[in-house]
Amino acid sequence: MTDTAVRAGETARSGPAHPLDPATPAEYLAGRDIMAAAGLLTDPVRFAYYGLEEAPKGDVLAGAATDRRLRAFLVNTGNGVSTDVVVSVPEAKVISARQLDPRADGQMPILDSDFAAVDEIVKADPDWLAAMARRGLDDVSKIRVCPITAGVFGVADDDRRRMVRVLAFAQPGEHDLAWAHPVDGIAAYVDLIEKRVFKVTDEFELAVPAESGDYDDEAVRGPHRSTLKPIEITQPEGPSFTLNGHELNWQDWSMRIGFDAREGLTLHQISNDGRPVIYRASIPEMVVPYGDPQFRYWQAYFDTGEYLVGKWANSLELGCDCLGEIAYLDATVTDDTGQPRDIVNAICIHEEDFGILWKHTDIFNGSVQSRRQRRLVVSFFSTVGNYDYGFYWYFYLDGTIECEIKATGVLFTSAHPGGDHAYSTEVAPGLAAPVHQHLFSARLDMTVDGLANAVEEVDVSGRPIGPDNPYGNAIAQEVTRLTRESQAGRRADGARGRTWRVISTERENRFGRPTAFTLYPESAPVLLADPASPVAARAGFAQNHLWVTRYDPDQRYSAGDFVNQHPGGAGIPAFIAGDRDIDGADIVLWHTFGPTHFPRLEDWPVMPVARCGFVLKPTGFFDRNPTLDVPPPASHCHAD
Repeated sequence: MTDTAVRAGETARSGPAHPLDPATPAEYLAGRDIMAAAGLLTDPVRFAYYGLEEAPKGDVLAGAATDRRLRAFLVNTGNGVSTDVVVSVPEAKVISARQLDPRADGQMPILDSDFAAVDEIVKADPDWLAAMARRGLDDVSKIRVCPITAGVFGVADDDRRRMVRVLAFAQPGEHDLAWAHPVDGIAAYVDLIEKRVFKVTDEFELAVPAESGDYDDEAVRGPHRSTLKPIEITQPEGPSFTLNGHELNWQDWSMRIGFDAREGLTLHQISNDGRPVIYRASIPEMVVPYGDPQFRYWQAYFDTGEYLVGKWANSLELGCDCLGEIAYLDATVTDDTGQPRDIVNAICIHEEDFGILWKHTDIFNGSVQSRRQRRLVVSFFSTVGNYDYGFYWYFYLDGTIECEIKATGVLFTSAHPGGDHAYSTEVAPGLAAPVHQHLFSARLDMTVDGLANAVEEVDVSGRPIGPDNPYGNAIAQEVTRLTRESQAGRRADGARGRTWRVISTERENRFGRPTAFTLYPESAPVLLADPASPVAARAGFAQNHLWVTRYDPDQRYSAGDFVNQHPGGAGIPAFIAGDRDIDGADIVLWHTFGPTHFPRLEDWPVMPVARCGFVLKPTGFFDRNPTLDVPPPASHCHAD
């Protein structure tokens, strides 16, 4: 194994080589100075988000001069005033500064400093301390508090303020797994501006589960097995890809790599053999709603919009997280004061063998042929509280694109009430893991052979016996063109093999049919909360597997710009309200995917990776199999 250690931060330049390159530390500092000079950073104003405001698509594609702009979400932690700011770095000026109305617009994302502040606030509250004492928990140094975003549930005293709801876990020893010991039935409601607990709900008492969940303790896991032999992955001549700054080229694929504190990994200007496929691909939102309707009915996380999944990216380790001939890119995010912070080895790029690409032994001409599939992998991992998420984008030799999410980490737990409980699994004595969903939203700004695209919904079905089908064996496709945004909120249907084909309305293949890429979804449930529920109002994007909108540079986030405590209706429901024409237009696909997780005993105390995702396959984009020129892996793999 080798580490090619390609890092953006090692370059001496302070400015970007390309308008879509991530913001540099120097740019963040310059933007901070501009805001300070404009009087926007008086203490105690803090940065809830800070990132690149991308240049207009038309200007980038035209190669025109572009402005480097940064966007900041500022929150005054003394009075709660929140401001959405855009600055121009080259012009050294504030472009816009809009003060939010939190009841209509929502609150800013959670700050890094909120976690430490909440710990102090809760552990100083007499009502919470008394509730802990009633449970025999007198040493607060052995209690871990977990702030959870509050949502909006129509309670005026809650919804008017910037707040979190706080659960507690016991951690008797330094190395104990706190998630194994939930202190259930009690929650502290913390006002983050007034810096106080304004409510304690103490609804019931259940024994704190006692069994250790420390999976690194030999007494829990047993001795390490000794039967696994080493696997070495080597590329003696180096990798087949080239990485020039943030521009990545591999075989017929080219793209630009980006990173954002909110979205994490972003991919730009993806093309195959010089032909555009996707202008921008990202996962701009995810929601994790829990399904226990009692005490924790409010538990639902928007890990991207509320917590900024990119800020919690891991520094990846060779041989641990990535295996083989690896290239890394660092990522730059900022702290609450706008100071840049580098995440070393945030993005991992490598190649993988992926089994057979194609194979045939011909019974007539005697030819025996095998080819190996290979894929380029671009990935990052993020830890948000108890869960760890790996975001993987795969690019294959045959033109296929795949997105896969790997969910692992530790289940969010509660105390088990005993007996058969419909909404949780008992994973250890007295320890429950509630049912929940992980619903991701992919934003795919499609450019299949150009900006003029359309979407066709393709179902397959058998045909009944009739004059044209006398033996009833006919199978046919049913193709429905989606022409307007109001028509394009769609559900997957595994029984009909439903797919969505993105076609070019300007370019044809050799048979006169539109070149296309097809989205193959997983037919898993979308949001299962009642459509009239508060979480459904905020997670409107998760109520369908597919949405298609006409491109608008301001429509970047599936649940809207300000997700935390938003009353609902933002994001995709607002985007489609205009019911724009999407036939032959510059369009964006929004795809919802992810599992509904009824935890297993095997998911405790640490969860093996669970995978979900989707695939995009060329469909008439090429005139034949584009991998005929892939050589055999060895001379003996080719016989005529």
